[in-house]
Amino acid sequence: MSERHLIIGAGPVGRHVAAELAREGRRVTVATRSGSDLAIPGVDAIALDASDPDALSRAAEGVDVLYNCANPRDYTAWETVWPPLASSLLTAAERSGAVYAITSSLYAYGPVDGPMHEQLPDAATDHKGRLRAGMWRDAKRLHDAGRIRAVEVRASDYVGPGIGQNGHISRQLPAASKGKTAWVFGRKDVPHTFTDVQDVARTIVAAAADSGAHGRVWLTPSNPAKTQEDALNDVFRAAGIAPVPVRSMPRALVAAASLVSPLMREINELAYQWRAPYLVDDSAARERFGIEPTPWDDVCRRTAGVTAVTL
Repeated sequence: MSERHLIIGAGPVGRHVAAELAREGRRVTVATRSGSDLAIPGVDAIALDASDPDALSRAAEGVDVLYNCANPRDYTAWETVWPPLASSLLTAAERSGAVYAITSSLYAYGPVDGPMHEQLPDAATDHKGRLRAGMWRDAKRLHDAGRIRAVEVRASDYVGPGIGQNGHISRQLPAASKGKTAWVFGRKDVPHTFTDVQDVARTIVAAAADSGAHGRVWLTPSNPAKTQEDALNDVFRAAGIAPVPVRSMPRALVAAASLVSPLMREINELAYQWRAPYLVDDSAARERFGIEPTPWDDVCRRTAGVTAVTL
């Protein structure tokens, strides 16, 4: 009988993980609160409140791999949403015996000098970075105790289809298509790593399947860093959009907006990511899994199609 895989979350990463597994002929179920059908051949959908440990444990019974691809819709509500959800996922992983595969960001590292790599400590001081670091710390503790099998794959800012307004690049497409200026956070002229969601999916599937890869973090193979201006122009070109001015939002304006807007407050706290080079050394994952990133031209074409995707 083919392996069974349960994916929590049907955002861009969850959808790509489901499609990747379905192509391999795996039995795949995607759980969301609504239970909406993803319309991916071979993929089932169920309605589930994954923060309920008993309900999630029942759904995970007999499952080989449990994927955490959740992404809370409200960026300002992580402290409310993530703790019960993360705890429930750990409980379900322990009860079911499934490999627990976590998709995550680079937030846990905080500001660093030079490229990020897996041997760096989780040293974030902002609340989002500390939260994500704590989620992995809790999973690693249970893994080291022999109570679960866990692995985490981290990625930089997402590009590719389905990202929409949640992506620093894709959110600019609708306005740019009307000839409007593209306003970016931080500097527009420093290199920044972008990661295609397809490559995140390929990496987490490979890491979950490789028992020797468990118990640690892996960084998703990504293309060489691009400045925000260059990345935007590349995607605009792929979308057939005429060039538009790319300008940096004044720091004083962002700081002032953060005083009244909870979302801008969150963004301002993480603004270090856009004010200095934000680079990834993904050599360990490339060597371990034999994965190379999707070619940049293909990434741009995939991202350019995001305006036709409904989240």
